[in-house]
Amino acid sequence: MKQLELSLKTISGQETYPVRHPVLREGRPLSECEFEGDEDATTIHLGLYSKEKLIGVATFLKKSNPCFSEKVQYQLRGMAILQRFQNKGHGKIILDEAEKLLSNKCHRIWFNARKIAVNFYEKNGYKKTGEPFEIANVGVHYVMTKKII
Repeated sequence: MKQLELSLKTISGQETYPVRHPVLREGRPLSECEFEGDEDATTIHLGLYSKEKLIGVATFLKKSNPCFSEKVQYQLRGMAILQRFQNKGHGKIILDEAEKLLSNKCHRIWFNARKIAVNFYEKNGYKKTGEPFEIANVGVHYVMTKKII
């Protein structure tokens, strides 16, 4: 099997849209791809490329969840891999790099995971906390978290 040439780099919030839109907001206006905090100086957007094609994205916002005691926390939002590249370990590449980048900025990553993604995150060391809840027009989610060192 041919090995993909992968690279990971920081990108802008708008550069995430070509992946956010078809994976997370399909059939909805492109404007729904913009997240509050996308342009904050502390926000980190990661883009995973296969050769020159953007195939995966994730956004990390400096935002605290009152359920956790750490003073500085980052929230993962908008993690997405284009469908034909899913289930090939690309999400793990993004998470591993994000944890390295954030390890000197915070001690906890948390997020609202879609029910269908929970197994993926659990395999990568994240834990569910609390009860499932519904996000309108998106579906059932769980708060998930991981303490990073």
